[in-house]
Amino acid sequence: MTAILFISFFALMFLGVPIAVCLGVAAVFTILYGINIPLIITAQSMFNGVNSFPLMAIPFFILAGNLMGEGGISKKLVNFVNLFFSSITGGLAMVAIGASMFFAAISGSCPATTAAIGGIMVPEMEKNGYEKDFSGATVAAAGTVGQVIPPSIPMVTYCVLAGTSISKLFLAGVGPGILMGVFMMLVAYLYAKKKNIPRVTRKLTISLIFHTLLDSIWALIMPVIILGGIYTGVFTPTEAGAVAAVYGLIVGMFIYKELKLKKLVKVICDSAVASAVIMLIMATVSTFGFVLTKEHIPQAIATAMLSLTSNKYVLILVFNVIVLIAGCFLNSSAAIALLTPILLPVLTSVGIDPYMVGIIFIVNMGIGMVTPPVGGCLYVACNTAHIKFEPLVKAVTPYLVALIVALLMVSYIEPISMFLVNRIG
Repeated sequence: MTAILFISFFALMFLGVPIAVCLGVAAVFTILYGINIPLIITAQSMFNGVNSFPLMAIPFFILAGNLMGEGGISKKLVNFVNLFFSSITGGLAMVAIGASMFFAAISGSCPATTAAIGGIMVPEMEKNGYEKDFSGATVAAAGTVGQVIPPSIPMVTYCVLAGTSISKLFLAGVGPGILMGVFMMLVAYLYAKKKNIPRVTRKLTISLIFHTLLDSIWALIMPVIILGGIYTGVFTPTEAGAVAAVYGLIVGMFIYKELKLKKLVKVICDSAVASAVIMLIMATVSTFGFVLTKEHIPQAIATAMLSLTSNKYVLILVFNVIVLIAGCFLNSSAAIALLTPILLPVLTSVGIDPYMVGIIFIVNMGIGMVTPPVGGCLYVACNTAHIKFEPLVKAVTPYLVALIVALLMVSYIEPISMFLVNRIG
């Protein structure tokens, strides 16, 4: 039965079938030909997989991110971050990274972050002496923080599957997100130093600072509203998504006035499609997980791994390798939905906090967005910077090395993730 499940799953995946269909069809094959249970279980488990109130946060945050992206927010964030970094060596690349970190606190999505910031920063970086490949690599790598800095759509998916608090995992993402940003800025600095990229000379005046801050304030306070509302108990993470969507609509249409009706229709349609894809994955993975549980596969994998070693540090390394490889072939939602029920019990059995497991998982999936062949941010950057895939992969390698170093620090230095969780959560 196990052979039917995994052979059919991987066969369909390598044929290019969408991952949600791979999960569902593999589970149905196994139920039909390997397990003597009624097929109606498929429909029941799919319904139960999406019948969850916290999952409502996903379409809300997707919609909020798209509204803010189309509503001129990314331009305001770039202008604000530009005040602090533009005159430093490698400053424009740092502006792209810093603006991506701010936008991550709005969108919750890696590709959305790359698209929103890349469209503004890639041409600007090229004008100031940065190679096109490196410019594209910078916005692609910077997009990885999109799902690490809260709010984060993959975090919601993980928490629903793991039965943990969304607000606590949001807190756990702050430290790793900042660390990833700092490491990427270091790469940008070293590149600019090596290539003798000239600094952008700009005279800062009180008037310029004041007007830029005033112009950006509506974008900057959105993360404060979302996260502040959650941690003061004003609303739940799910309700925060709805608040963010309404706020994004108001700011985009009536304050910045860049979100026109035609754009709004497209934003709603794109958000609906993106939400449907994730929800379908959650539905079919529920059936897939039912078959796994029925066949005691998670227990078998846990026993096999623990028979090799019970050292939690070695298990964390193994976990990182497995998830990094998975991130090369699966999108975040699919990898989290597939691997969480299998690997989480193994790691928690040796005393690793489920929030640590979650944040390591999310950072790995962020890195997966810039690893071929499936890296979503790479393809977005290709379109944004108008460059080919192969040179972009080569250019992103220094960022990839820096992100893996950050991942290892997050994995083995617990306070990076857990300090805020233990103090506030």
